[in-house]
Amino acid sequence: MGRGRVQLKRIENKINRQVTFSKRRTGLLKKAHEISVLCDAEVALIVFSTKGKLYDYSTNAGMARILERYERYCYAEREVAVTSPDSEGSWWLEYGKLKARIEAQQRIQRQLMGEDLDALTPKELQQLENQLESALKHVKSRKNQVIYDSMVELRRKEKLLRDENTMMEKKIQEKKKERVQQAQWEQQIQSQNSPSFLPTLNIGYHQGTATETGEKEEAHPGHNTVMLAWLLRSSNN
Repeated sequence: MGRGRVQLKRIENKINRQVTFSKRRTGLLKKAHEISVLCDAEVALIVFSTKGKLYDYSTNAGMARILERYERYCYAEREVAVTSPDSEGSWWLEYGKLKARIEAQQRIQRQLMGEDLDALTPKELQQLENQLESALKHVKSRKNQVIYDSMVELRRKEKLLRDENTMMEKKIQEKKKERVQQAQWEQQIQSQNSPSFLPTLNIGYHQGTATETGEKEEAHPGHNTVMLAWLLRSSNN
C-alpha cells in the first residue's frame, strides 16, 4: 500500500511541528547541496525558525555575493518595467536596496561585537573568530607602530633640546669670558689714568752745608723755584 498524500496545513502540536521542521530543514539543506554539486549552480538557502533562529546554506560563491547578484537581477528587471526614472516605483526600489544593505551591515556589526550569534552555524562562528583574530593582529601591529613612532619622535625632540642646551651653555661661557676681559681692560685703563706720586720737594732756600774743607756751601735760592715751575707746567700739560 502506497503512502498517502500529506495534507499541507499548519501542525498544531508544538512538538510534532518542531520535529517536522528539523527533518524538513535537514532534507532541504541536503537537496540544496545536491543541486549545487550536480548542476554546478549557485545556491543560497535561508530559513528562519518560528523562534527566529537562522539556518542557511550557500555554495562556494558565498551568501553575500549570491544575495548581491540576486538584488542586482531583481532591481534591474524592476527598473526596466518602470517607464520614468523619477517615478515613485524607482525611489521605492532604491530605498529597499539601501535598507537591505544597512540591515546586513548592522547585523555584521552586531556579530563582530559578540551579539546576535544564535543564528550562526559552527562554520560561520569559526569564520567570525578568524576575522576577529585577524583584526586583532592588525590592531596590535598598528598600536606597536604608533608607539614606535612616538618613541622616535620623543628621541628626536630630546636631541634637539640637548643641542639647544649645549649652544646656550657655550653662549653663557662666551658672555662670562667677555665680561672678564671687559673688567680687566677697564681696570687696566683706570690704572693708566691714575696720577703718579710726585717726589717731595723742599721749597725755599737751602742753608749752606759744611764741606770737607770746612767751608759752607752757599745757598741757591733760585734752584728750587725753577724746579717747581717746571713740575707745574708738566702736570698741567
